[in-house]
Amino acid sequence: MTLSWTPETWKTKPREQQFNYPDPTALQSALAELQALPPLVTSWEIETLKSQLAEAAAGKRFILQGGDCCERFDDCRSNVITNKLKILLKMSLVLVYGSNKRVTRVGRFAGQYAKPRSAALETRDGVSLPSYRGDLINGIEFTKEARTPDPRLMIRGYGRSALTLNFIRALAEGGFADLHHPELWDLSFVEHAEKSKEYMEIVNAVGNAIRFFETVMGSSLGDLNRIDFYTSHEALLLEYEAAQTRNPPRRGDRWYNLCTHFPWIGDRTRALGGAHVEYFRGIANPIGVKVGPSMKPDELIDLLNTLDPEDEPGRITLIHRFGAGKIEKFLPPLVEAVQRAEKTVVWCCDPMHGNTISTQSGLKTRDFADILSELTQAFDIHARLGSILGGVHFELTGDNVTECIGGARGLCEEDLGRAYESDVDPRLNYEQALEMALLIAKKMSLKRQA
Repeated sequence: MTLSWTPETWKTKPREQQFNYPDPTALQSALAELQALPPLVTSWEIETLKSQLAEAAAGKRFILQGGDCCERFDDCRSNVITNKLKILLKMSLVLVYGSNKRVTRVGRFAGQYAKPRSAALETRDGVSLPSYRGDLINGIEFTKEARTPDPRLMIRGYGRSALTLNFIRALAEGGFADLHHPELWDLSFVEHAEKSKEYMEIVNAVGNAIRFFETVMGSSLGDLNRIDFYTSHEALLLEYEAAQTRNPPRRGDRWYNLCTHFPWIGDRTRALGGAHVEYFRGIANPIGVKVGPSMKPDELIDLLNTLDPEDEPGRITLIHRFGAGKIEKFLPPLVEAVQRAEKTVVWCCDPMHGNTISTQSGLKTRDFADILSELTQAFDIHARLGSILGGVHFELTGDNVTECIGGARGLCEEDLGRAYESDVDPRLNYEQALEMALLIAKKMSLKRQA
């Protein structure tokens, strides 16, 4: 961090994904209110996560990041939150088995209320209105009133994030002890899977290991360890992020974004001279950077030098998202550039965004086979280059939606209309997410035994 940085210097830089609040007075009033509210997370939680990310960079831990593409305020309900935590916990237990490493769970929740859009305007029947950018910015209804950016939505977003975090912490402290027993999981989809026998072997191995541990220790696993969940979101709306950026006591000149543990920069907002990079270079949080096909090796190294000049372990997570047909071309040059520059990063694979397709009816979807293919290639490429894939990043839900095709039940285009609930991008449902974890675990287990 340099002395020239403040939580406001990003305002002097060009900003991607721009829009205008029509009432500057209302904006300043909302920001003043946000600045006076208590932080949502603490600096010591952030530093703990950073230390775990440093372990992932060294190959001693694995990161599981997942959740909604874009949260909705209306989804701040106990059953929705609980289902997301359940699937992340189940997936993490399976990944512990496969990797023989501790797994850190990072949710795309409690703040993932803003999304970049490829077009500033949406047109329907000859009428053009601002695109929906997430509940933190405007409403989804196609009316001028709803689509006009409203700064009071930041206050509502803060409130929904606080309620979500409060419930997550209560659940985490309370256990989820029943989830440690795989015989209580919903595994009905396994009977439809080609690898059903292998899936059940993994699930039974997880259950046997946990029961052995509980027998030896004389206590349930839920009683022995508090389950940690960390929050993350794309820090798109810089006014909101800066309002919750603080310099806590006893932290010297270190500033933290205290509305999330792990903010990330999107592939559309990572311009070196841009406002988002300027903001991110000054905060002490661990940060993610989405890396797509347009990223050049030299550009990546310049970005790392700007965001992490001291090469702090755990500081940078590179979340690569190329697509199953492009990862072999674009990932190796970036890995080799990072190795030549001797930079310390966590490599994380996002196999969702590069594999989005549209059906004939115009619905966005993703094919389970493509998602798995990109993940499998990512493991192989990193291993071949002597690098470490330290984590995975999914858009998923714990509910029984039908938004992605494929998986054990063989969902097809005709099934999508049955329970397609996403307003932005398609997510893996409960069964697809757990099956993906089982397949990843099998891949990691084979690697370990090789």
